[in-house]
Amino acid sequence: MNLDAATIEGHFTDPVLDAQATFRALTDVMARPGTRAENFPVANPPAPLSSQAGAVALALCDADTPIWLDSALREESAIGGWLAFQTGAPIVREPAEAHFAFVANPANLPALENFGQGSQEFPDRSATLVLQVETLSRGEQLRLEGPGIETAAMLAPHPLPRHFIEQWAQNRARFPRGIDLVLVSAEGVAALPRTTTISKEG
Repeated sequence: MNLDAATIEGHFTDPVLDAQATFRALTDVMARPGTRAENFPVANPPAPLSSQAGAVALALCDADTPIWLDSALREESAIGGWLAFQTGAPIVREPAEAHFAFVANPANLPALENFGQGSQEFPDRSATLVLQVETLSRGEQLRLEGPGIETAAMLAPHPLPRHFIEQWAQNRARFPRGIDLVLVSAEGVAALPRTTTISKEG
């Protein structure tokens, strides 16, 4: 590994406290779909991996959690080096092999079914996809229902994978198997666990 400045720098300012704060924020938004964690601790990874996505990687990834990168992130070799050095996580080529997927271009994401779905016995072995989105509030309004939501919640992320509503319905139908999503942007961080039902508002 080429240990240049881009590889060894860019960690949290306070590694322990920032990692704990990131983990707590992610746990909260996963438990309450539709809510946003603002003032999220940030890292400084090589572009185009965002500071928020980098923070998620630092808090959740380690040597036992293989990572898949979409083509926009794979093209920048410094990102793989940074992730490997900072987290110890191996970078894999196939979506089905990953525990975490980091995506800079959600509109070109492979179908959700290509990622690890877990099993009936071990649904926790499925993948979590971290999507870098431009906004959580100015896209198409989505209505969220399910566990952690009192009646309904609204979220409007953009961009999203193609045919997202249809793909998500199929993902929801595979419960307890299926993938979970973390959406990161400059506006904050939100999550869509597999238990959430998503429909278009109106």
